Amino acid sequence: MNVIGRMSFQVPGGMIITGFMLQFYRTMPAIIFWQWVNQSFNALVNYTNRNAASPTSVRQMALSYLTATTTAVTTAVSMNMLTKKAPPLVARWVPFAAVAAANCVNIPMMRQQELIQGISVKDKNHNELGHSRRAAAIGITQVVISRITMAAPGMILLPIVMERLEKLPFMQKVKVLHAPLQVMLCGCFLIFMVPVACGLFPQICELPVSYLEQELQDTIKAKYGELVPSVYFNKGL
Repeated sequence: MNVIGRMSFQVPGGMIITGFMLQFYRTMPAIIFWQWVNQSFNALVNYTNRNAASPTSVRQMALSYLTATTTAVTTAVSMNMLTKKAPPLVARWVPFAAVAAANCVNIPMMRQQELIQGISVKDKNHNELGHSRRAAAIGITQVVISRITMAAPGMILLPIVMERLEKLPFMQKVKVLHAPLQVMLCGCFLIFMVPVACGLFPQICELPVSYLEQELQDTIKAKYGELVPSVYFNKGL
């Protein structure tokens, strides 16, 4: 696994990108640039933490990257324009909306091969039973929820904190420190939220055989009868 794509890099990498996204949300060039940087980072993280048993082509990666980046930038720009007359705090929440929307696109697109071909499902003794598209859909859905959960506290609560801090007299005198402070506070949130979000769902998921595709159910029952009530699969991160 490459260093930047590892979950252990989420705190140093994510805190810098998220901090700057939350700090530089007022101008259109800054919004576009930081959303592009964030989606480039996310695309690498999603690729690194996919279920590697399902190969992903360069074309699929490029399409996923372009689609997610376009979604994030379009959402951020559109909401920024719609919230120009809204309270300042509402505008500070635009980056989170863009990140959440992009996660719903980036992860399924980057891992679309799993949705097309299915992912390996096994019994409790690690014997492979086949490939399931339903298991892939469940795993990817859980990853999307985890990623949004990981970002939510910092990107929702931190704008409230900064909105109040920036009004204080001493903070008005040290505006140059606003961005570093926001980055540091993002890091504080991520230190706790990365393990919490990754642990929200088990890495190895259990799924009743009855929920699998009918063809796969028939194959398992023909070979094992009722001896295999559930299957297990790696959802990725």
